[in-house]
Amino acid sequence: MSEPGLVTQGLELMFFGMGTVFVFLTMLVFVTGFMSKLVNKYAPEEVVVPTPAKKRPQPQGVDPQLLKVLSAAVKEHRARQK
Repeated sequence: MSEPGLVTQGLELMFFGMGTVFVFLTMLVFVTGFMSKLVNKYAPEEVVVPTPAKKRPQPQGVDPQLLKVLSAAVKEHRARQK
């Protein structure tokens, strides 16, 4: 085969392949959209009503004895780090 014949054949093959892919992807877009509408029509998504979260009681204050113990523990830790 001559060079121009090979180039022409290559271009024809390229356009045929690209055309096939383009047609397939276009069909895929339309079929996917159709399926989405079909599913929403026959099996709609259920609406979930959020339930309010239960409020936890807020602590009124910190126990003074606990605060002293925590302060002593922090001081001891810092003293050991030096």
